[in-house]
Amino acid sequence: FIEVQFPVSKISKESYKERKAGGNQTLTGLGKWWGRKPLILVRAIVIASLMPCTNNKNKDMEIFLKILSMDESGLELRKNKTITIKELLVNSTDEEKEYFFVCENNQYLPRYKNKIIKKDKDRFQMIIFNRLSYDEKLKYCLRPEELDNIRQSDWIDINTHLGTNANNIRTLVKELGLKKFNRHVRLGDCFSGGGSIPFEAARIGCNIYASDLNPLAGLLTWSSLNILSKSDEEINKLKYFQESVFDQVAEQIEDWGIENNEYGWKAKYYLYCTETVCPECGCKVPLAPTWVVSNSYKTIAKLKYNKKNHNFDIIIENGASKEDIKNAKLAGTIKSGSLHCPYCKKHTHIASLRKDKKDENGKITYGLRKWDKSEFFPSKEDIFQDRLYAIKYIEKFDNKSWSDILKKPAPATDACYGNIHYIAPTEFDLNREAQVKKLLSEKFETWQKKGYIPNSKIVEGDKTDEPIRTRGWAYWHQLFNPRQLLLHGLILEKAQELSKGISESILSLLGINRCCNSNSKLVIWDNMYDKGAITFTNQALNTFYNYPVRTMSTLFTTWIFQLNNYEFECNNDIRLIDARNVEDECDIWITDPPYADAINYHELSEYFLAWDKKILENNFNDWYTDSKRALAIKGSGKEFNKSMIDIYYNLTKKMPENGIQIVMFTHSDVKVWSELAMILWSSGLQVTAAWNIATETESGGLKDSGNYVKGTVILVLRKQNSDETVYLDELYPEIEDEVKSQIDTMRDLDDKEDPNFTDA
Repeated sequence: FIEVQFPVSKISKESYKERKAGGNQTLTGLGKWWGRKPLILVRAIVIASLMPCTNNKNKDMEIFLKILSMDESGLELRKNKTITIKELLVNSTDEEKEYFFVCENNQYLPRYKNKIIKKDKDRFQMIIFNRLSYDEKLKYCLRPEELDNIRQSDWIDINTHLGTNANNIRTLVKELGLKKFNRHVRLGDCFSGGGSIPFEAARIGCNIYASDLNPLAGLLTWSSLNILSKSDEEINKLKYFQESVFDQVAEQIEDWGIENNEYGWKAKYYLYCTETVCPECGCKVPLAPTWVVSNSYKTIAKLKYNKKNHNFDIIIENGASKEDIKNAKLAGTIKSGSLHCPYCKKHTHIASLRKDKKDENGKITYGLRKWDKSEFFPSKEDIFQDRLYAIKYIEKFDNKSWSDILKKPAPATDACYGNIHYIAPTEFDLNREAQVKKLLSEKFETWQKKGYIPNSKIVEGDKTDEPIRTRGWAYWHQLFNPRQLLLHGLILEKAQELSKGISESILSLLGINRCCNSNSKLVIWDNMYDKGAITFTNQALNTFYNYPVRTMSTLFTTWIFQLNNYEFECNNDIRLIDARNVEDECDIWITDPPYADAINYHELSEYFLAWDKKILENNFNDWYTDSKRALAIKGSGKEFNKSMIDIYYNLTKKMPENGIQIVMFTHSDVKVWSELAMILWSSGLQVTAAWNIATETESGGLKDSGNYVKGTVILVLRKQNSDETVYLDELYPEIEDEVKSQIDTMRDLDDKEDPNFTDA
């Protein structure tokens, strides 16, 4: 089916809907990965690769859409939201308005007549729903993966057309696999990454081979297949484990008293800034791009010169005026990469502050001291120091418990639980800071040995250079504040103590990786929403001049994350292996290969692997735990092309003669595209079809123009079966005729009301 037609418009819309679900996407909760493909796209590709073609192409498309619940019947089942009465009125015929709605002064109102009973309202909902366009319908629907099954009457139609005897998608996949390959279909992905392809293929009934060079990809793929496939009962046990760990950590933090102040308030965030000495006047200056602390609480920080210490006191003011907030926004001491000293009013470029030097050949030597392995805060001689300048405390209401506040659901506002106070740190707060450092010092060496906090060096690279160059942080643990190290280390210690098996142990790694993504020195403070952002807001390791540190009351929904399970049995084989060395044969290979110079997966993943190494080794004897940078497919040009040819030549050998390969590729560079075509041809493959699916979301929605990656091209490939020599001048007219023929065919098949082939 996929070699003849594919509903690109509908699949694009469904992919977009899935993407816009954000954190509610099935796999997103497991952890950060760069560039997961939508599950509906994977599902559609698998079904389209297994489904045969008949002479009745319209019927083929009808059946395909039925299987995916993307036909009228499926959309009706997926409808889970009520169309508002205003929308019903807008989309009603004159007769319907007269029958259903109240009319006053010759104007129909969005109000039902008294005689309209619930049964009539429900029927009317469906009438209007079926009148909407596909895009409009999706606003009121579940995603296809959230639907348990389609109607049994639809299965009768599907079975009649395909000669199967299925009653759900898993049995259909099994039967189609037997018809095509004489066995339960085995699907492979040697770039498994975040696990989208193996997970969705397994969920709909394929046997799975999944591999990746990167251990973080292995962890996420294993978790998707072995944790999200569990029953509700098993998932509840895992949730109990997560909460037990949290409770024990919270109890220890309470005993230490490091997050409570003398008034009985609990800290939610500690706000830190970098501090340095102005080389022009010798004044110690706190650095921040803005001194607005909170827009919602009208809180600002003001710098007050301290003559005695030749530095600045930081005064926290709540309830500031609009003028004060405007001034605080403009009063940043770091602007356009330069220190703006508020004392001498002179500007110094950050590169000069760091004492970076350039030789006669243009080579830069960076001037910051590299931290030693045992260090977790700056030495007194370092150019950049850390300074705690504000704390966000909550004073609970009498009708709330501290447990309520610690376990507050993510969407709930602080104002529902207590009074918020932003304050400058007191002497008592600074004493608690010293206590944190003392506690961490006592545990530091032991925790590093046990793998509860990182002990590995940062290997320099395109992305990993930044923390070394801009802060002197030479080891992964130095990207975390002492409070963060103490909290994360304690969480992992308690998790491993309470863990009773591999699922709980691996779940603790997923949890700590989420904590590291939202609680590091690479997180920016969002003063609009009074919270920390995440480390990977983009594909880099960016350092900031001010950052927030979370506490137990702001880590609950990070540590205890949503497990969107769908119980299924799965025969899977997960390996860490170079794709060039894959030895397993699969009937279908679906791959989303690394893009030339697009994302440095190997470098970025090391941020998480630094925390995961020891526990991964304890649970997977045959797994390595480094990112294998030297073997990673990266760069561009001859080396990239050769590596890709080696991989796809190997995969071509590892599939049957009637096997099929699907390559997903997302890249905006035309040169990369032309090289990919040569790579696949040189690997012994020929393209039998290509489809463009809009998979990338933009803040403004799906756009029609602009220089950015619009979507994913799906290349359908078979083994080359001809040795005939052909010349380009002979080939071009044939290609042109074939493209015209395919476009004409697609237009003939197209539904004019809900076009499938908009890309054509």
